[in-house]
Amino acid sequence: MKTTFWISLFLIFYTYLGYGIVLFFMIKIKRLFKGKPVLPNDNNLPTLSVVVAAYNEEDFIEEKIKNTLSLQYPAHKIQYIFVTDGSTDKTPEIVAHHAQIKLLHSPERKGKIAAMHRTMKEISTEVVVFTDANTFLNKQALLNICRHYTDERVGAVSGEKRVHIEEVADATAGEGMYWKYESKLKTWDSELYSVVGAAGELFSIRTALYQPVPANAIIDDFMISMLIAKKGYRIIYEPEAYASENASDNVKEELKRKIRIAAGGLQSIIWLKDLLLPFKFPLLSFQYVSHRVLRWTITPFLMIIALILNFLIVINCPQIIYILILVAQTIFYGMALMGWYFESREVKVKLLFIPFYFCMMNWAVIAGIFRYLKGNQSVLWEKAKRKQ
Repeated sequence: MKTTFWISLFLIFYTYLGYGIVLFFMIKIKRLFKGKPVLPNDNNLPTLSVVVAAYNEEDFIEEKIKNTLSLQYPAHKIQYIFVTDGSTDKTPEIVAHHAQIKLLHSPERKGKIAAMHRTMKEISTEVVVFTDANTFLNKQALLNICRHYTDERVGAVSGEKRVHIEEVADATAGEGMYWKYESKLKTWDSELYSVVGAAGELFSIRTALYQPVPANAIIDDFMISMLIAKKGYRIIYEPEAYASENASDNVKEELKRKIRIAAGGLQSIIWLKDLLLPFKFPLLSFQYVSHRVLRWTITPFLMIIALILNFLIVINCPQIIYILILVAQTIFYGMALMGWYFESREVKVKLLFIPFYFCMMNWAVIAGIFRYLKGNQSVLWEKAKRKQ
């Protein structure tokens, strides 16, 4: 029991903190030999298509169009494409009023993947940038992304997701805190070798490297970018290109989103199973397993196992170290339960945001795994409501 307990505790620590520490020191060692990386300039920028997939976004689409057209990039090297397949509101009509934008619309809703495949057949530019309809980019986002393509080893570039946290925040503020930590890990991942997948809010690829993913892919953005990484290209993370969005409207909406991502995570692990072994791309496999696989598979279950074993060990062998760890676990999970209780009654206690969000995130992984195994996860996105 003690051996299993310590292994479980170590893997939990490594998944959420230890990998970051290891990454930090690996970066320091790399800089000793190669120095700090120099950012490429924006000379010789590639031709670019900006693709926005929008489904029933009439409340946001005009603002998204305004934001997209204001982005800095040489006018003779850029085109804008909005895909509104399946939309039943005024989204296609609003887009059609803007002559600068190419509208692709089909009344049938087949899902985002089908829309992306159809869109890629219309593109002849060197690079494609994908961004969500309900996120807004900083003015230099495209320049900061595309300067990396001067390096032929780069196959994809991911921007940063920034979640707006209100001054009077609820427990969904944990989403913003989580993404700040994630951004730092991705920055280090990118400097060491490659980011492990890209987020759909803002990412780009070399058009020639695009490989269609299966129609039943749940998190298509992650799969598209990882298939490029499997070809031996790097995925760069560019925090100075960012997509801003509001936090989920409430915890229920955030949980819905996390469960879907977790189901897609397990699916991706199965499809990318050859990356679990370090024979072909040892550094990428190390990053992939450390940053993604552990989070999306065993770690949430290890949290439960560690708590149960800790309790049993204290009963049978009440040594001080195990008692202290059990007390710490009890306090942490107690704070998470209190966070859930206060959240359900719309009482805002900032001290409880992190333990509550952390536990909710891991519960979502367990729920997502079982949903995927039961075959209940649709490929069609059910949008999470965002704060206004």
